[in-house]
Amino acid sequence: MISLFKQYFFMLLASLGNTLLLALFALCFAMIIGLIFALMNVSRSKILNAIGTVYVDAIRGVPLIVLAFFIYFGVPQGMKLIFDDFRLPALQAGTIALAMNCGAYMAEIFRAGIESIDKGQMEAARSLGLSYGISMRKVILPQAFKVMIPSIINQFIITLKDTSILSVIGYPELTNTGRTIAGNTFRSLETWAIVGVLYMIVIVSLSRGAKALERRIKANEK
Repeated sequence: MISLFKQYFFMLLASLGNTLLLALFALCFAMIIGLIFALMNVSRSKILNAIGTVYVDAIRGVPLIVLAFFIYFGVPQGMKLIFDDFRLPALQAGTIALAMNCGAYMAEIFRAGIESIDKGQMEAARSLGLSYGISMRKVILPQAFKVMIPSIINQFIITLKDTSILSVIGYPELTNTGRTIAGNTFRSLETWAIVGVLYMIVIVSLSRGAKALERRIKANEK
């Protein structure tokens, strides 16, 4: 196994970097999507509530692999009706699919974080003459964000593991690379053991970091 790891070290390292890059891109866009739909869900507007609820329920109800196939194969086929040479690279398609999927879960994380803040905070801010938007941005969200940080990191870990699903669209992430190495060397047991260990190292490190950060936040609140 060590000889195999040494032989494909740089290939595995590059694919691990691709995996982290994809997960990071997806999380950044997912946080934007999640915040938008979370604000819709906590809004007093029934229309915005309905839009936010439909998005969250619809995306969470569709398997990620189906969403990835739709974006990577379906969207370009539809766009070719307008643009002849429209193509969607695997990185962009994977980022969109992951961001949409993760965004639905982030919306619930943000909504729960916002609702965890005492309503008196908003009432106090409004009584000082602040608008709803400024009150939300400068009073509610900063407090809610502290509560949400551990959940955001946990969602990043889930998204990182979900990148393996995107091997089906050919993105050169860790699982896809493992499949290539196993096919070339016929050493599946060793290959997938190496891939599993690499995933485990990254995910355990992130999990430990999330727990340490959570303890630090709780200590600062005392």
